[in-house]
Amino acid sequence: MGQLQPYALSLVVGLGIGVLYGLVSVRSPAPPIIALLGLLGMLAGEAGVQWLKGHSNVVQTVLHEKSFALRRPGETAKKDDVA
Repeated sequence: MGQLQPYALSLVVGLGIGVLYGLVSVRSPAPPIIALLGLLGMLAGEAGVQWLKGHSNVVQTVLHEKSFALRRPGETAKKDDVA
């Protein structure tokens, strides 16, 4: 039951806000589909950050490959390379 408590609390608070909106005759600030897409984007962004934190070597590799360095660290200069 302890794992369901945050979900139940969220549902109760959401219902409470919906009741307040109904009593005051205020429309929801965003159409439901836009609100749900925004929540989906938030969850995707959070998941992406967590994935990147767990795969830091992937980020370093991508950043290194996208750099404008003429040679990789550890490589020696060739005769025809321009300094």
